[in-house]
Amino acid sequence: MPLRDFDVATTVSPPCIPPTAWYRSRVAAGLSAHDTSPAARYWLQLEGSLTRALQLRCRHRFHVEISQEGFARPTLEEARTLGIPLRQVAWIREVRLCGDGVPWVLARTVIPRSTLEGAGRRLRHLGRKPLGAFLFSDPRWQRGPLEVGRCQCRRAGLPMLARRSRFATRNGGGLLVGEYFLPALLEQGVTP
Repeated sequence: MPLRDFDVATTVSPPCIPPTAWYRSRVAAGLSAHDTSPAARYWLQLEGSLTRALQLRCRHRFHVEISQEGFARPTLEEARTLGIPLRQVAWIREVRLCGDGVPWVLARTVIPRSTLEGAGRRLRHLGRKPLGAFLFSDPRWQRGPLEVGRCQCRRAGLPMLARRSRFATRNGGGLLVGEYFLPALLEQGVTP
């Protein structure tokens, strides 16, 4: 089925993703070991699936809450990072990853239209399934280097630190995943 321009983003609750400055590493972001808690360093540098690590931390239940999902324009910086035309819409998914009923992470995924063709069509129909479970269970997807983000909005309850990475397939499909760590997760420390 062809992609339609009129299939626009639907919003369940207001997006909470703050403007963020992105850096190649924690050090490049100006975050020394003294500036960041052990929990923040752990989550920023975690290899593998963040979803799986969050699931293991839960005592009772892990779930995904969709904030908004649909076709919209990526930010200028996101479009440049993905190498897509600046005015082109992409499938944008913003969710909250919740553990034991508490939001722990905000996530924003930007998926170019070309990635949504063929097998990539499934990415538009994840619903409450975590994207990480999809990406890390399919060997065609490879993660690029992690970047560290410093969130520009300094309000209580909003994330101050984030990480993101680009995922790509051998046939050229790609997407960008940003993960924004909420204080409720970082205040727990690093032990499960």
